[in-house]
Amino acid sequence: MVGGFDKLKVEFIDQDESVQVVADTIRSSGEIPERYARPEMEADPVIIDTDGYNLPVIDMSRLINPEFSEEEIAKLGSACEDWGFFQLVNHGVDGELLQRIKDDITEFFRLPLQEKMSVAIPPNGLQGFGHHFVFSKEQKLDWVDLLFLTTRPVEDRTTEFWPTKPPTFRDSLDKYSLEIANVSAKLFKFMAINLGVDEEALLAAFKPEQPQSVRINHYPPCSQANKVLGLSPHTDGVGMTLLLQVNDVQGLQIRKDGRWFAVKNLPGALVVNVGDVLEILTNGKYKSIEHRAVINPDKERITLAAFQSVPLSGTVGPLQELLMKGEARYKTVDGAEFTKGYFAAKLEGRRYLESLKLGV
Repeated sequence: MVGGFDKLKVEFIDQDESVQVVADTIRSSGEIPERYARPEMEADPVIIDTDGYNLPVIDMSRLINPEFSEEEIAKLGSACEDWGFFQLVNHGVDGELLQRIKDDITEFFRLPLQEKMSVAIPPNGLQGFGHHFVFSKEQKLDWVDLLFLTTRPVEDRTTEFWPTKPPTFRDSLDKYSLEIANVSAKLFKFMAINLGVDEEALLAAFKPEQPQSVRINHYPPCSQANKVLGLSPHTDGVGMTLLLQVNDVQGLQIRKDGRWFAVKNLPGALVVNVGDVLEILTNGKYKSIEHRAVINPDKERITLAAFQSVPLSGTVGPLQELLMKGEARYKTVDGAEFTKGYFAAKLEGRRYLESLKLGV
């Protein structure tokens, strides 16, 4: 996805059913509606806490310290090449702000459904409370209610979709979005150093607007958690994603070496992953990795994903500085074409990204 994608015409089926309501119904009936039943979940092997499958940990305080920066930048590059994911610690986001945004998000999802529906996603829209990627009445649905908002640039915000309850929500998200934009800018700078290109080269691809959006996810518990899926396997059609765990319930899984394994979030860390755009910009050196979200049988899980995107008016293609060292491995497309292609792939893993590869 690129910044301003909400201005494109995207055809979704109206889906006004709340998963929380479905979950409450299942507690009494015991039966999962066919549209949410995912038989493939029982067949996939999952590796949990196995040696050699722990996500790399990157320390922002070491990245910005001249004494340790070179070593930490090398670790950052390896994480982006080998994993496409890492956990970022000492990121510098104010602890009180983190707690406030967590509290506000939790309180929003505890509101009665009628109040949450006051910011519902309109037909064929993207922003607001509801569901994404519902293209037909027959397709399988994810076990999640979400709140999706454009956060930056500020002038692109559609505040009618920003909740007014709790009353501190808007201010908390405004401040958090700025903090995350600053963290992202620093990471792009250090990634550029690792890639051997100008320090501003990566960040320039996201200017002038440096678009950002957030997807706030609420995954209700399900007693038959092994039969539903919180978020279908996909890659992120953005530059970079920074995920905040709002509560301590785990659920993120990553596909590596053809198998799924569970990620255990470090307390206070942000989970960062390379998006499709960054894989293309780096000509395939950094990897955009398939991931999904699974459900807890007893506890709700809440997360906040912030997406750093390129402008709709921009282009998505390998950096010219990197092409001096070899041929382009990906097509260069404009932002609008990239976004339409990403949505058309309907969250089907790496399908759209693979379609942009050149035969080199």
